[in-house]
Amino acid sequence: QVQLVESGGGMVQAGGSLRLSCAASGSILTFFMGWYRRAPGKQRELVADITSAGSTNYADSVKGRFTISRDNAKNTVYLQMNSLKPEDTGVYYCGARYGGRFDWGQGTQVTVSS
Repeated sequence: QVQLVESGGGMVQAGGSLRLSCAASGSILTFFMGWYRRAPGKQRELVADITSAGSTNYADSVKGRFTISRDNAKNTVYLQMNSLKPEDTGVYYCGARYGGRFDWGQGTQVTVSS
């Protein structure tokens, strides 16, 4: 089992930026990685994901504003969030899919004020 630790969340005004990091306890070289969020009163949803080859996929609501990237040498995945909106508020989770299993981090809170 891989341990995932998110960081970088916080409170920001609308239009601002945050960069989230997800540090894994071991190699993520072959892992499919993703960022998900749970907004207040809603189910967890995909924000962005990235394959081991570096191909990316984004939710329509964040396209053009968010960028997912990975640094396999550091066992870390990032989510650069620009032009943040109040509706981006929620708990952001890192997820790793590998070898038939899926692991989650504990989440980091992002709050965007209007």
